[in-house]
Amino acid sequence: MKFPEPLETGRLVRRYKRFLADVILDGGREITAHCPNTGAMLGCDHADARVWLSRSDSPSRKYPHTWELVKTRGGTVVGIHTGRTNALVAEALAQDRIPELAGYRKVQREVRMEAMKSRLDFLLDEGPGPACYLEVKNVTAAVEEGVALFPDAVSARAARHARDLAMLVRAGHRAVLCFCVQRDDVDVVRPADDIDPEYGRALRIAVASGVEVLAYRCRVSPMEIVLAEPVSVDLD
Repeated sequence: MKFPEPLETGRLVRRYKRFLADVILDGGREITAHCPNTGAMLGCDHADARVWLSRSDSPSRKYPHTWELVKTRGGTVVGIHTGRTNALVAEALAQDRIPELAGYRKVQREVRMEAMKSRLDFLLDEGPGPACYLEVKNVTAAVEEGVALFPDAVSARAARHARDLAMLVRAGHRAVLCFCVQRDDVDVVRPADDIDPEYGRALRIAVASGVEVLAYRCRVSPMEIVLAEPVSVDLD
């Protein structure tokens, strides 16, 4: 996924009210940007961090800038825009770069089953096997070397999605959860049990029910983000 326009650069002053961040652009002007990430952003929002922002010319935008990337204290560039996640996975699906999900010719977005309270991200059909329900989760947090965590804040929605996937498997469907890790310095994804123990329980029950879990890390740069290599998922 290439950014359509060059990103602007600056230094983070502070993030606040979850959706806002004050940034000093490289030219010296201080602006308020939209922060498209509702999580705690552990390790990704320290003051004076190098950040990259996109800009919209839409007259309806109160804050034209959107925070896209940040460089951590360890030097890793991380994508923090959760709204990019499904596009990254959709691009990889179209190019058959996720072997476990390759070969499906029909990809439907935002699907709902009658018995479910929420939508799932994808329904893959007309492929080598049965139709597959796919839910994608964005991962940014990594507080131990090489280990990414999800979620980084309590997420009742994520736990509900895990239960929905388990329900689909029990009904005879194929269901997959994919962690999209928008950084390239991790080798494993773990449920953040200390932050959201209910999600950890729901995920483990889903896996025991037959839900498949995948995780892929991304190559992130100010020019593009690409879903790249698989990493392991540790539920122990």
